[in-house]
Amino acid sequence: MQAVVLAAGKGTRLRPLTDDKPKVLVEVDGKPLIEDVFDNLIEIGATEFVVVVGYQKEQIIERYGDEYEGVPITYAHQREQLGLAHAILQAEPHIDDDFMLMLGDNVFRANLGDVINRQQEARADAAFLVEEVPYEEASRYGVLDTNEYGEIVEVMEKPDDPPSNLVMTGFYTFTPEIFHACHLVQPSDRGEYELPDAIDLLIQSGRTIDAIRMDGWRIDVGYPDDRERATERLQDNDSLASTGEASEATANND
Repeated sequence: MQAVVLAAGKGTRLRPLTDDKPKVLVEVDGKPLIEDVFDNLIEIGATEFVVVVGYQKEQIIERYGDEYEGVPITYAHQREQLGLAHAILQAEPHIDDDFMLMLGDNVFRANLGDVINRQQEARADAAFLVEEVPYEEASRYGVLDTNEYGEIVEVMEKPDDPPSNLVMTGFYTFTPEIFHACHLVQPSDRGEYELPDAIDLLIQSGRTIDAIRMDGWRIDVGYPDDRERATERLQDNDSLASTGEASEATANND
């Protein structure tokens, strides 16, 4: 499956880390964010990356060229940062079939493969990895509501009065129908073309979108503090993995 990576953002909230580089090249635990994204996507079967670039795009292109770990890279240019729906449309000419979408500033250690498996079922038009957050924090995210079958029936971008505490995480699978919906989206009050608005159009047209509950964790690296939290979490993971390997080796020796 092809994978679209959104990597055009300026990362203004991450300054001064982004004064001289694009957001996705900010390092977490010694690795650029976008490489962690690439590695996650390769692990679940990405056959090609379509990377949407914008701010300081030359640094990304010069660093990775036309492939990463043997997986070819195609670049699409978002000349103005006008929202996620607008960013996705820049990838449209390069997408042939169902595809994954991941935000380039998210660190995941979660069940991404479950989303792929659901997308490959004939009944699913899209599938999203979702997580529960405290109700008081839900208004910071794209909030969704589901029916009794786990299908998404409503999506709202940063609502004042969230209908639930279930939010989108930054990993999705879609059919190419999402492009048609993105073309129909009108600018929001922020002047951006919002992805939740496009998703809502899909739902209204009768498309089936499944919510897959996250098993694991993810951190959206929007601020310098998030970078530190992600680094600590990754190091904790590495430490636990090393301890587990050591325990297993000891058990085998016994």
